[in-house]
Parts: sequence; C-alpha cells; structure tokens
Amino acid sequence: MNAIVAVYEDWGIGCQGTQPIALSADRKFFRETTRGATVIVGRKTLADFPGGRPLPGRKNIVLTRSNREIPGAIVCHSPEEAVAACACDEKVFVIGGGSVYRQMLPFCQGAVVTKVGAAPESDTFFPNLDEDPAWEAPQELQSGEENGICYRMLYYRRKM
Repeated sequence: MNAIVAVYEDWGIGCQGTQPIALSADRKFFRETTRGATVIVGRKTLADFPGGRPLPGRKNIVLTRSNREIPGAIVCHSPEEAVAACACDEKVFVIGGGSVYRQMLPFCQGAVVTKVGAAPESDTFFPNLDEDPAWEAPQELQSGEENGICYRMLYYRRKM
C-alpha cells in the first residue's frame, strides 16, 4: 500500500477542504498512477471530487465514521477494515484527506509525493517524511514547471 499526495513547501495539502494550488501535471500523474488501482479516501475528500462521486476506473474504499451507503464505493469504518477490504488487491493508494493519511500511513510501505514549489495557506498537512527517520530519502520520479511553479514527483520508501 502506498500513499499518493501533493504537498506544498510546508507539507500543507489543503485549505478549507480543497487544494489551493492544483497542477495539471500532478492531476495527470495521479490519474495515470491510480488508474485500475484501489484507492482509499475519506468522505470529505470524496465530496471534493467531480460530482462528489467515487473515481471511475478504480475500486473506491471510503473511510468514514458515517453509516450511509455510497454508491460505487465500499464503506469502511476503521483503518483495519479498509486494509482488510483491499488485502488481495495488487495496487492500493491512500489518496486523502488529512485524517485518512494520518490513519493509514502506518500501513503504507511507500509514498508518492508531488512537492509543489509554493506555500499557499494550508490548514491540513501531510506528515513531513523528510524529518521522519522511518522513511528513506526519496527517489525522484520526474520534475518540471507549470505556470511558474516548480514541482518534483518523489517516491519515499519506509525503512524495513
């Protein structure tokens, strides 16, 4: 299981339930990386998706305390239940939001992190893997610049 996330210079990931800066290159990378995979997402992040619906072409697991059904998704109420729901799946990505990342990161062996060279106001943060001794220095997957904003896509691996 891997996390996939776009972070700003201060490891912020969002403000008031949405991304202040979203790069089309990162969105394309996310689509290509998660296509055909299982994704684990929180209810609030799901609400920010187009139409508030599960992502097409993926098995969607929604981690929530709510008891409502979500068409097109498997609803789980704990990290352990989410892990069990995808135990046989080959590719699994935790895709947010903040509380889901915090709950699921202990189960992740890796993290695909797009570092966005900007620092907009954020009220939600991803754990700083550069300062966490449990994670190895990242491998760069690709980098670029869009609308004057530099970005780097990195893969972090949990130390065994």
